[in-house]
Amino acid sequence: MSIKRTLLGMAITAATLTALAASASAEELTIATVNNADMIIMQKLSPEWEQKTGNKLNWVVLEENVLRQRVTTDIATKGGSFDVVTIGAYETPIWGEKGWLNTLNDLGDGYDYPDIFEPVRNGLSVKDNLYAVPFYAESSFTFYRKDLFEKAGIEVGKDQITYDQFAEMVAKLHDPDNGIYGTCQRGKAGWGENMAFIGPMVNAFGGRWFDMDWQPQLTSEPWKKAINYYVDLLTQYGPPGAPANGHNENRALFADGKCATWIDATSAAGYIYNPKDSRVADKTGFFQAPKEVTDKGTGWFWAWALAIPSSSTKVDAAKDFLKWATSKEYIAMVGEKEGWVAAPPGTRASTYANPKYQEAAPFADTVKNAILATNPADPTLEKVPYTGVQFVAIPEFQGIGNYVGQQISAALAGQQSVDQALENAQQFAVREMTKAGYIK
Repeated sequence: MSIKRTLLGMAITAATLTALAASASAEELTIATVNNADMIIMQKLSPEWEQKTGNKLNWVVLEENVLRQRVTTDIATKGGSFDVVTIGAYETPIWGEKGWLNTLNDLGDGYDYPDIFEPVRNGLSVKDNLYAVPFYAESSFTFYRKDLFEKAGIEVGKDQITYDQFAEMVAKLHDPDNGIYGTCQRGKAGWGENMAFIGPMVNAFGGRWFDMDWQPQLTSEPWKKAINYYVDLLTQYGPPGAPANGHNENRALFADGKCATWIDATSAAGYIYNPKDSRVADKTGFFQAPKEVTDKGTGWFWAWALAIPSSSTKVDAAKDFLKWATSKEYIAMVGEKEGWVAAPPGTRASTYANPKYQEAAPFADTVKNAILATNPADPTLEKVPYTGVQFVAIPEFQGIGNYVGQQISAALAGQQSVDQALENAQQFAVREMTKAGYIK
């Protein structure tokens, strides 16, 4: 009996030591991410990585504006709250150049960097150093209800329509008595919320954020025409509460059959075309975002990506997670478990070469072509000193864009006139650009 006990004790001790060793080597990573559909799927599937590695993920899932504020503060102060952060094509090159992010050129064999679309890779790099890896990328286009267009006798051609033509369509489709609104567009304030839609719309009307001397142009005629158009459009044909609606709110409205049209991220197509999530999956079509006096900069470019702050002490484990979450294998796993229509779009050539994705996603080629055709270096009718379609790639833009978004949202809510909103925005932008040394 004593021999058995001794052997059992030795076995327990060995097992305990093995478990302790595994526990000691395991890491707990804190990841900050945005509350959109693709990231929610990533959170749902991440236990597979946890089981494979023994590491754990502590998720901090935030609304887009809150995420940007929290992550920006933590990164800039080297707070160290996060080991992995979800950031975009705006922040990545700025923060990478400041040394706030780890480089990601070394994710190992099999990651297949060349498979990532070149414009997406370039947008997340500085001087050939990759500072974030793309989870998905997007341009923008117009979602529309095919059944409602047919009922109203509206034909969709191959040519890019103007915003004036779009307004005529929307007026015919608006049917609030039956719970159908002519259009749903972003009204929630934020440089990445309402300004993501408004920026390309201003481009279409011939506007720009700054002239070649970095003087703000927010009271110019193109801005006035564009913002008056926007306010009139949503006031007459939008849903109630439009100033509070961002991407997620409008996506839910469209998926629930409440909107006849919606101009927004191509990445939302996976949700809208998925019958698990959308009541209009079989009734939705798409066409280019409208132009007006020009077609330059009318479709935005964006990538949500994963990065590792330089303040993280768990870089090796974080890199392993990034490699897993943005790999070809992860995309295939989403396709098999969630349906290929839900696969993260816009990042890898292999996704668009996959017959399963092509069959499930009728929008695939349109999205790929829109992303590859976007030129952030030439986004406006008149010359500009900056790059970026729906944002300006300078550190000061985040504060300026948020303030301008607040002013326009207030005009949409009827709290002030468009002219007053733009005058306030102009004064703020001039003050910030002078303080930063762009204007003498």
